[in-house]
Amino acid sequence: YLNEGYEWVVDLDIEKFFDMVNHDKLISIIRLKVNEKETLHLIRSFLKAGVMEEGKLNRNDLGTPQGGNISPLLANIYLDVFDKELENRGLRFVRYADDVTIYCRSEMAANRVMRSVSSWLERKLFLKVSPTKTHVVRPPESTFLGFTFWKGRDGWKCKPANDRKQRLYKNMKELLCRRKAAAMPLSYLFTKVNQKVRGWINYFSIGSMKRFLIEFGQWLRHKIRVVIFKQWKRPKTLFKNLMILNKQFKTGFSKEEIRQTANSRLGLWRTTGWRTVNFILSPKVLALPNKEKERPGLIDPVGYYLNLQNKS
Repeated sequence: YLNEGYEWVVDLDIEKFFDMVNHDKLISIIRLKVNEKETLHLIRSFLKAGVMEEGKLNRNDLGTPQGGNISPLLANIYLDVFDKELENRGLRFVRYADDVTIYCRSEMAANRVMRSVSSWLERKLFLKVSPTKTHVVRPPESTFLGFTFWKGRDGWKCKPANDRKQRLYKNMKELLCRRKAAAMPLSYLFTKVNQKVRGWINYFSIGSMKRFLIEFGQWLRHKIRVVIFKQWKRPKTLFKNLMILNKQFKTGFSKEEIRQTANSRLGLWRTTGWRTVNFILSPKVLALPNKEKERPGLIDPVGYYLNLQNKS
């Protein structure tokens, strides 16, 4: 839609959608397709069953229980009427559950659509659109399912939104907290890091993020080196292990250079940024699996991403 010239986005936010679904309206929509008393009664019973919170049963006359097994399905049925209305108006839109974006050719048209659609939702489906979170924006200010957009030479493309990138850093910081991470076996730590990073990249793989992943990969390896140094702890152990790796991978550092690194008093973060550490515990070395200790190699974020791109 963006590349067809619909470059004004109505970012629609339905306030507390799952809490505001009207039971009578939902049942009447379902009845149009499934007019069977027993089924409708079962669905209404599910809607009115209530939710246990801190040992207390809270009954509800509105909404679908969040976390309920058929809540997403019922929510989609409820908003299917909205989809049909937008289609009848000839609007370009994308909806996933209660996340909706509508695409228009001009700012004036987008503002008109926003007012009209908000009014329709309130009148027909008894849903309120958040006045503070609903905006008419340009694509770079729009976010949809964690993605935002940027314009390259060959048109609009998507990329992970900044808050999702920050969340990835936050998750990794929590996992690689020195005190906690140093108490874990590297096999467990590498497995958890690989799972989280791989999952994040898989989700955002259709987006452009090569530059971000290069920077993130450098930061991630630095954090891992800090944890490894924290585990080796004593200068003697640091010197011994660095010498072994230096010889094994032929990195060519002298005994004196490694001794200086092992006996550094500059703190782990600064020491692990030294040239000796970066070459001895290089990305290639960290990526090598250790079969004896059942440790997987550390994922290279940008390499994994580019591999996915080549496959697709």
